[in-house]
Amino acid sequence: MITRSGILVAALAVALGVAGFVLRYPEFVVMAAAATLALAVAAMWLFVAPDVVINREIRPTGVVEGEPAFGVLTVTNVSRRRCPPLRAAEKVAGTSVGVALPSLAAGARTERGYAVPTGRRGVFEIGPLVIGHSDPLRLIQLRRELPGRSTLRVRPRVLAVAPLPTGGSFELDGPVTNGAPLGGVAFHSLREYVRGDDRRLIHWRSSARVSKLMVRHNVVPNEMTMMVVLDTSAAPYTDDFFEDAVRVAASLAAAGLTRGFPVELWTTGRGRLIAGRDSAAGEAMLDLLAEVTARPDDPGLTALPAMVPGASGVALGVVTGQPPPAALGAVSAVRPRFGMVSLVQVGERFGRPAPAVAGALAVNVRTSDEFAAVWGSRARR
Repeated sequence: MITRSGILVAALAVALGVAGFVLRYPEFVVMAAAATLALAVAAMWLFVAPDVVINREIRPTGVVEGEPAFGVLTVTNVSRRRCPPLRAAEKVAGTSVGVALPSLAAGARTERGYAVPTGRRGVFEIGPLVIGHSDPLRLIQLRRELPGRSTLRVRPRVLAVAPLPTGGSFELDGPVTNGAPLGGVAFHSLREYVRGDDRRLIHWRSSARVSKLMVRHNVVPNEMTMMVVLDTSAAPYTDDFFEDAVRVAASLAAAGLTRGFPVELWTTGRGRLIAGRDSAAGEAMLDLLAEVTARPDDPGLTALPAMVPGASGVALGVVTGQPPPAALGAVSAVRPRFGMVSLVQVGERFGRPAPAVAGALAVNVRTSDEFAAVWGSRARR
């Protein structure tokens, strides 16, 4: 591939040659011949292609948006001669990043790093890597594309916020059900004595009243599960506010896990994504949130009635943008299924309060940073 300098030299060779013959100036002819010879030498130079092996590594492969990440190219000259300097171009999220590779002696190896842009959440493919070399005068350049791709996962930024409010419990030891495991310390009910029961659990006053032995039925109290639902429909979001909604959902999920609650992550388009209660589940949730997108064919909040909690007393947190008021009726419709319901809306441009949603704690903010500033006081009410 001829460069701009090569095109200029070729044009000068033609112009000088024509002028020399027409005007009978041998000096012009000599200059035209010199330019032509330079192009010929440049072409011959490129017949000797560098024989190098290039490996790419992304360090680290997953970061939070805004954190540094680097690509590292390891270049090895496997030929018996020195290779010329090379110019590499790496495709990163649709952007070309240039990397200069030095001349290497036979068998030598070097590493060259470059910064990978991480300002935007997403899962980005890095590659292909295109390397090129040219003659010393940079008249002609050859490029070749190397196979191989790498992936960089940029997770949403997590804000320090309080977990979803649970609405409290009437039981001092925690909410209990008939299906709760036996052997705990939470009192659930009285039942008739069965051979093998611990006699220390006999409730003598009730036994005297009904003329048969009655024991305390103690169980392990149910743990409050936090269910975070992210609205992934495109309609409620304008500008870049969907990114704020993703950060809010990630922050609420992380806050629940930090406090030891089981957390479920859902989206309106894909349903339940993952559930867990440990750090591994938190990493997996952030990885999944790195790849979510807002889609115009997503059902949005109308998908809420189909989301059935796996247990009673679940705290629901719905994160959305600015949907029409009629769509918020779905939040009120599912309220009886949950112990507590919270609604977070982002993208509010005019500072208006959250619309009244029956049975839900509603917050209406502009950005995720504004949510972090006001959520603590609202969640404790």
